[in-house]
Amino acid sequence: MARLFGTDGVRGLANVDLTPELALSVSTSAARVLAEHDRSHRPVAVVGRDPRASGEMLQAAVAAGLAAAGADVLQVGVVPTPGVAFLVADLGADLGVMISASHNPMPDNGIKLFAAGGHKLPDEIEDEIEAGMAGTPVRPTGAGVGRIYDVPDALDRYIAHLLQATPQRLDGLKVVVDCANGAAWAAAPRAYREAGAEVIAIHALPDGENINAECGSTHIDSLQKAVLAEGADLGIAHDGDADRCLMVDAAGELVDGDQIMAILAIAMKDRGELVADTLVATVMSNLGLHLAMRAAGVNIRTTAVGDRYVLEELRNGGYSLGGEQSGHVVVPGHATTGDGLMTAMGVMARMAATGRALAELAGVMQRLPQVLVNVKVADKAAVARATSVNDAVAAVEAELGESGRVLLRPSGTEQLVRVMVEATDQAAAEAAAQRLAGVVSSV
Repeated sequence: MARLFGTDGVRGLANVDLTPELALSVSTSAARVLAEHDRSHRPVAVVGRDPRASGEMLQAAVAAGLAAAGADVLQVGVVPTPGVAFLVADLGADLGVMISASHNPMPDNGIKLFAAGGHKLPDEIEDEIEAGMAGTPVRPTGAGVGRIYDVPDALDRYIAHLLQATPQRLDGLKVVVDCANGAAWAAAPRAYREAGAEVIAIHALPDGENINAECGSTHIDSLQKAVLAEGADLGIAHDGDADRCLMVDAAGELVDGDQIMAILAIAMKDRGELVADTLVATVMSNLGLHLAMRAAGVNIRTTAVGDRYVLEELRNGGYSLGGEQSGHVVVPGHATTGDGLMTAMGVMARMAATGRALAELAGVMQRLPQVLVNVKVADKAAVARATSVNDAVAAVEAELGESGRVLLRPSGTEQLVRVMVEATDQAAAEAAAQRLAGVVSSV
């Protein structure tokens, strides 16, 4: 049987895979597990959501399940995922529940859990929660039943936190923000305005059905056009739950997560805030980031793909900045998870402090052509052991030298091997990737 919790909580088609019954069961078990781990007080849970229509139904089920298990519920409404993580700590809660499917289409939804302090729930606790869903719960009665409260100043608290974490006022900057008709629709424009920027908000009228619909960080065309039309200094594209962002410079050119991390790493190093002069990134970050950081005197610690691995390395090394090419960036000194709004404000603060345009700041890093080929195979393990594959990889690496890179990565869910090649020349990268793909497919 597949594990219920994936790398980012429980996700699926709302009302088919992710039903109210499942949401109630997950939340009831979560509250019971928390109570068993700490019997000193009644558990308290923060519950937030993005604007998709099914979120209303699932929030009701989650709140009912938590209260039925004896937990008090603090409903914070539509807020970004990092807002829920922050509010768990700020409100002294024991659990956080975010109902969102991030960048997924509107019909999907998800449930993501945070532990006390707003940290990612450990795998072993998720496993306890899943195991606890199988039994018939003993529920409290009378005064033991949990209560459900609204937190009217939840957004105010989160925005105040963002402003406190921003090292420089944003006065003089003109920004277009694409809110993806998602969780950031109110928070992002307000936070940027209160920090001093002139803000034009687009895709900021959620109706429950239009989240991520041809907008946000997965569809930046409209943002690029708006930045040019408005003569803005930059554009910011959030995803549905706003735990990440991508950017567009004044000329409408994409600034991706690797370039954003390069800007922030150098800014933090200049301020003496980059612990051990080290950035944490995944194996999928562009070689251009590695070259730029080497030139800037910044070390890179590389992890497997996934925010959980970035977070683990940040925590284990005590580092102060990490993230992914997708624009999911974590600043542990201010946040326990990726925060797209905090990321955007950090970059804009660097623009304001230096008087330099986004294109100039991002230009510290040259993105090298990166080609990714997915190869269907009969046995991923056999590919990893194959001498022919290892020899082919070694040959390509020798050809590319320090100006290129090869990465073979097995899929975690399918019989696929992902072949990634970077080189200074697009044609060379494509040729090498196809050559390696041919060797891999022949195993």
